[in-house]
Amino acid sequence: MTKAELISAIAHETGYDKATILNIVESGMELVKKNVAAGENVYLRGFGSFITKTRAEKVARNITKNVSIVVPEHKIPAFKPSKEYTAMLK
Repeated sequence: MTKAELISAIAHETGYDKATILNIVESGMELVKKNVAAGENVYLRGFGSFITKTRAEKVARNITKNVSIVVPEHKIPAFKPSKEYTAMLK
């Protein structure tokens, strides 16, 4: 499902126009992105959590140049589904 399909489905279910739903969805996604980028976790009960994971420093290899590279510690965004959501998938 694409974002456009999601907006159409929500508009059909709620009866609101697509422009209003688009603004709400865009605002929600921006808030999630800003909070996760700031290091805060976003918890949506019954759906899941948007969290920031820290990857440890490691030594990697560039096999084309045959050299070792140190990849510094860095943060990545991640999604952890809730127990209710994962139960639906089984």
